[in-house]
Amino acid sequence: MDWLLPLPKPGETPARALTIAGSDSGGGAGIQADMRTMALCGVHGCVAVTAVTVQNSVGVQGVHEIPPGIVAAQIRSVASDIGVQAAKTGMLSSAPIIEAVVSACEELGIGHGQSVPLVVDPVAASMHGDPLLRSDALDALRTRLIPQATIVTPNLDEVRLLTGVEVTGEVSQRDAAEKLLEMGAEWALIKGGHLRSSPESRDLLMSDAERHELTSYRVRTGHDHGGGDTLAASIASALAHGHSVPAAVTFGKRWVTKCLESAYPLGSGHGPVSPLWRLDPKDD
Repeated sequence: MDWLLPLPKPGETPARALTIAGSDSGGGAGIQADMRTMALCGVHGCVAVTAVTVQNSVGVQGVHEIPPGIVAAQIRSVASDIGVQAAKTGMLSSAPIIEAVVSACEELGIGHGQSVPLVVDPVAASMHGDPLLRSDALDALRTRLIPQATIVTPNLDEVRLLTGVEVTGEVSQRDAAEKLLEMGAEWALIKGGHLRSSPESRDLLMSDAERHELTSYRVRTGHDHGGGDTLAASIASALAHGHSVPAAVTFGKRWVTKCLESAYPLGSGHGPVSPLWRLDPKDD
């Protein structure tokens, strides 16, 4: 498939991307999902773990936060030695962790207007509704992290929490994007995957100067755990390869659609989306 990101040749150092996110013990979302997608997009993934979740296919039973100083130290350690061409955030859990991440990114030139693009996936809750963000951290997301974002990629529940806009169609989708841009993000992606009444999944990508609509057929599956993480990780991977934001989002949209088509059952709850389809030689 000529739209796929290239894989490195044996012995060749690939592009590098950093995921700053929580660990999912069930392997469906979080850094586990990010690393799968990055590897299959030809990217060496590095990790700054923000929290360890006790999680399986039916829900989150516990969360242990990593000290903010250790989170920041992981970012500095990776960026100063290995170097990264893109970074993304996922579950950041608390205001002190958000502050530590933003401070490290500002110091290292990661984010809006900097040399290394930052994809902000503002994870607030698991797909089962279990909270993954403290209530006092929303202001830190709005005032500290989103202004650092090259692109912010909330789902519709996160859009409502951050902007107060209930997205029901094209007009409210645009209103939500404008509010995120007003908060300081360079680009805002308002995903339409949760608008279940629509036969298509329609996403809106906006900056102050550009507007792009991306539409794909809706994949009907009950196994979509890690879909948001996979989309953000694929966008970060394309940015690490040197693509523009619109091109990276176009790639990510196609990537996550294929991953939804390949999702599989796991445990007694929701199975994960799967990038393993790229291992099928028929897809070369």
